Amino acid sequence: MTTTRPSARRTARTPATEPLRTPQARPAAHPASNPGAQPAAHPRRAVVAVQRVFGAENPNFYLLLGTTLFLVIFGLVMVLSSSSVEVGARTGDFFASFQRQGFYAILGVPLMLVASRVPAVFWKRAAWAALIGTSVLQLAVFIPGVGINYQGNQNWIHIGSFTAQPSELVKLSLALWLGWVLAAKQNLLGDWKHVFIPIGPVAAVAIGLVLLGKDLGTALILLSIVLGCLFYGGVRLRILGAAIGIVGFVVFLFTRFSSNRTNRIDAWLSGCTSKSDQLGTCWQTIHGWWGIASGGIFGSGLGESKVKWSWLPEADNDFIFAIIGDELGLIGAIVVLVLFVVLALSFIRIIRASDDPFVRVSTSGIMIWIIGQAFVNIAVVLGLLPVLGVPLPLISAGGSSLIASLVGIGIVLSYARHTPVKL
Repeated sequence: MTTTRPSARRTARTPATEPLRTPQARPAAHPASNPGAQPAAHPRRAVVAVQRVFGAENPNFYLLLGTTLFLVIFGLVMVLSSSSVEVGARTGDFFASFQRQGFYAILGVPLMLVASRVPAVFWKRAAWAALIGTSVLQLAVFIPGVGINYQGNQNWIHIGSFTAQPSELVKLSLALWLGWVLAAKQNLLGDWKHVFIPIGPVAAVAIGLVLLGKDLGTALILLSIVLGCLFYGGVRLRILGAAIGIVGFVVFLFTRFSSNRTNRIDAWLSGCTSKSDQLGTCWQTIHGWWGIASGGIFGSGLGESKVKWSWLPEADNDFIFAIIGDELGLIGAIVVLVLFVVLALSFIRIIRASDDPFVRVSTSGIMIWIIGQAFVNIAVVLGLLPVLGVPLPLISAGGSSLIASLVGIGIVLSYARHTPVKL
């Protein structure tokens, strides 16, 4: 390349009209002018590129993301503490459950960040396909050799070394689908026929597949997602009240047709006062109470719980909140409650900030799923509800629940990324 020198006849400029050029301000030579030179590295450009991938100029985004990551890390610590004794006695590897949960977290967090980059229009277009696909997966639990029966519930699939709970993905796809339908019917929601069709039949099929597997706890969470989306979608209260009445009647009939569920509900209503209940149906509930009571205000110390020594079933899953209360005390339990309240406020801020009906309804469905399930789990451990068998989102052991929850939160993060802030 030929370098052209400025003309000597050009009038020299004074320092007042042209600032001195320091060597640092001199532009870099083009690579073509020096074939042997390598392009200089630009660390600032790399930082800017990362910020463009994962950044968002929205405090709602960071509030939701930060709270979620904190709950995931906290959950890993509590899974290690609550599972090490039993899994060590059973397999000889005290870290097996923790390593498995850590793998799910390493997989789920990047999926959440990827989902946060996808525009809302993609999730709107994928709603139908997602619901059909997850419903087909839910049907697979009834295939011999694929479906797994765990503690009376036929709600798992097992293919090779891969184990999953499809109903967790049904929760996410149902929230997206309800957002799509209610957004499309915004001007027709005053007519109960437009509310019932197609929401009634489609939701009944999705929830019915879960009920066929005898998983009442998950079915109740799915029902709450439907009712919550109807509320946030703008359905009239008289129609919503009628829907709640019908759902309550169906749930009552379903529980009465199962002697196991009837016994659990009767024992819960009696306060677990019968000795036979204390040694049978209420064993898990009572030992959860003992764990929380022994923690006091400050807790017995991380790793020092006694009930996790084969006294409390599902200590790392459905009843992990009892271990939190035992080892971290009342303070630790309150911190967990506050974190879920902050998570709920993050969802609500994103709902209020958006003018898109699809975003508002699907976000409300994901919020009711995660926050509602969290408080149902805590209420079960405290004895305020009968045992339903639902995990504590983002904290309990379980890959399907963790990954589905993180992807759901990633979708809401994608909404927050492109939504102006409204307090």
